[in-house]
Amino acid sequence: MANNRGYPHFRRFLSRRQYILTTALFTISAFVFSIFLLLYGFAPKEDDILKDDTRLEEPQQSQSVQQQVSDENLWGASLSHGLHPCIKPTVRHKAAQGSDHYITVRSNGGLNQMRTGISDMVAVAHIMNATLVIPQLDKRSFWQDTSTFSDIFDELHFITTLQDDVRIVKALPKELESIPRARKHFTSWSGMGYYEEMARLWKDYQVIHVAKSDSRLANNDLPLDIQRLRCRALYRALRFSPSIESLGKKLVERLRSHSGRYIALHLRYEKDMLSFTGCTYGLTEAESEELRIMRENTNHWKVKKINSTEQRVGGFCPLTPKEVGIFLESLGYPPITTIYIASGEIYGGEARLSELKSRFPNIISKV
Repeated sequence: MANNRGYPHFRRFLSRRQYILTTALFTISAFVFSIFLLLYGFAPKEDDILKDDTRLEEPQQSQSVQQQVSDENLWGASLSHGLHPCIKPTVRHKAAQGSDHYITVRSNGGLNQMRTGISDMVAVAHIMNATLVIPQLDKRSFWQDTSTFSDIFDELHFITTLQDDVRIVKALPKELESIPRARKHFTSWSGMGYYEEMARLWKDYQVIHVAKSDSRLANNDLPLDIQRLRCRALYRALRFSPSIESLGKKLVERLRSHSGRYIALHLRYEKDMLSFTGCTYGLTEAESEELRIMRENTNHWKVKKINSTEQRVGGFCPLTPKEVGIFLESLGYPPITTIYIASGEIYGGEARLSELKSRFPNIISKV
């Protein structure tokens, strides 16, 4: 009887609990469904984003953007936020030691890639206690440039600036030119331990030849003095040759005499850049095929099949000249702004550059 008397209360308890549970589940389901609609039901598809060029034609600017942007915001120097050059060696820095071991280097890539590679090789020579021979510049690149190190950089300044860090000579001693040398492709992004281990090669060789300079050191976990040495080589020792410095000053003076202020713009829209990255957005089928063939025929480019859409969605492609024009326009730069195209020949030529000129007619290039 006791159980029978308690049963109605127990049944009412179950009903109340089921009701609460059902209500909670319904509420949670509704919430999840609303989130699903928000994320997927109203979000544009990737194909729609890529195909819908009207988003880039005339961006709807807010009232604040439409207002006149101050010269200070457009042309003022950016804040340093308290940052300062970090190139001075610490008290623990080890000075360069005399060494009869030599490293020769062939620098590859474009100018900026060669500069960073050379600064890394300076650090490698220091770590391995070797004498660095002035690097050879890449003459087999897309540009087929025959310039030597001294044509581009102030060679004497490079040697003397780093004389306390690493011994640098202009050429191998004559007696070492014909001896066998170790030829290495150093593993990229390696740290101190790797290069200290590579020093074992000195037991069998007096000269190590590095086939390319972009076997970069690790960015992290390097001693502070090695990091500072890289910066010292890159930002102080690698100064342009006097003839290039003089030409650069004349170029800047002429640009300033044209309108006072200008934008130096590197579009990164050269043929080899687009071919290497597989970025063909906005190109014709014939142009896309030409870039594919170039990539197929360039042996040292390892990746041959590239999905251009995935590259663009992933943010790995340069902006088109048209998109650059829209971007500068949105920042507030007026149409009369002088723009100096600092890059090489734009793929597609004047036809493609006209998409930028339609917004900024005062375009100046070096070609």
